[in-house]
Amino acid sequence: MTALAKAYPRQISGAAFRNGDWAAELRGRWYYYADGRMLPEELLSRAAAYSPQPFYDYPADLPEWKPPSAENAARYAEMANRRRLGSGLGRAQVFYDDLWRVHNRAEAWEQQKTIRFLGRETLVHRSILEELALVEQRINEAAAADPRVRQWVSRLQTVSAWNWRDIADTRSRSNHAYGIAIDLLPASQNRLETYWLWTAQKNVDWWNVPYSARLNPPAAVIKAFEAYGFIWGGKWLFYDTMHFEYRPEILFLNGIPPSGEY
Repeated sequence: MTALAKAYPRQISGAAFRNGDWAAELRGRWYYYADGRMLPEELLSRAAAYSPQPFYDYPADLPEWKPPSAENAARYAEMANRRRLGSGLGRAQVFYDDLWRVHNRAEAWEQQKTIRFLGRETLVHRSILEELALVEQRINEAAAADPRVRQWVSRLQTVSAWNWRDIADTRSRSNHAYGIAIDLLPASQNRLETYWLWTAQKNVDWWNVPYSARLNPPAAVIKAFEAYGFIWGGKWLFYDTMHFEYRPEILFLNGIPPSGEY
């Protein structure tokens, strides 16, 4: 809850332990942690109907690659299978819906603004315009000094942010639906893996793909996003190397706060 208060100081006025649980006050309304579900008081009795919001370990740097054990490989395969079957519960969206003032597609559309990012037009939530401008500035500065970054920028084909949809194979809303996630995809993937689900659809063991076989952006690009509150999907188990999303609370939670102003 403290990480959330630090991450969104304009929206969240503070965190406190009340009624037996930690809670955050968003625009005068209290939301309780509820084992990660982030629920207002009137929904606490229905907590078991929801899966938790993702608050998780996020490393400052990619850990050393190690092939998964047979036991972990079987576990990862089962996790992916459960997702494909849609057997999991959906997340309670109420906290993030209220945070971004997006409760349906029409409200989401009203919050979007067209920007040019690294030479491509896309739609993003109005609340992160400044952060993305600063990310772009830092990437351009890195490109001026580093030919690898310059080449990566020049090869970008797709910059895609707002898209009203759920996360693939789940019942939970994607952060693209809020306009706070952005995908950056080059014209050619050079036979490298980008997204765990695309890898799985090729009947490849997606959990056994080393970093060297993934289409990772340059480290300077990743650091530029993280400096202003974005996390990179390439650090997830279910990796998505083209994906960045605005989740500064994850960075604060893991002791690697954004270096931009908060």
